Amino acid sequence: MVDSTASASIGSDGFFELGLMPFKRFADFSGRARRKEYWYFVLITMIMSIVFSLIHPALYVLNSVILLLPTIAVTVRRMHDTDRSGWWMLVPIVGFVFLCLDSQPSTNRFGPSPKVV
Repeated sequence: MVDSTASASIGSDGFFELGLMPFKRFADFSGRARRKEYWYFVLITMIMSIVFSLIHPALYVLNSVILLLPTIAVTVRRMHDTDRSGWWMLVPIVGFVFLCLDSQPSTNRFGPSPKVV
């Protein structure tokens, strides 16, 4: 289930609120993540990776290791938002297509829609 603090932040629709939400729920593989949350997170992590790679290669590697678990978790929750198992992220092209699809507007087997909450 989604706790009340996560619900309030998701509903605010701010760039940093949604983009940083996966860091707050870094090991939460249950529930759903809307498309905005996922792509804002991807944008923020790409910028971080570029900056750290320009500073020092060791920082880039450390950044990649730290981002591994939150990236997997938000991707699994994004798959749940489209009513698919998180395992679909392992299928390269199909998984990417599912990441781009809109969510189910109603409650599915993974919980209520984060757009409604």
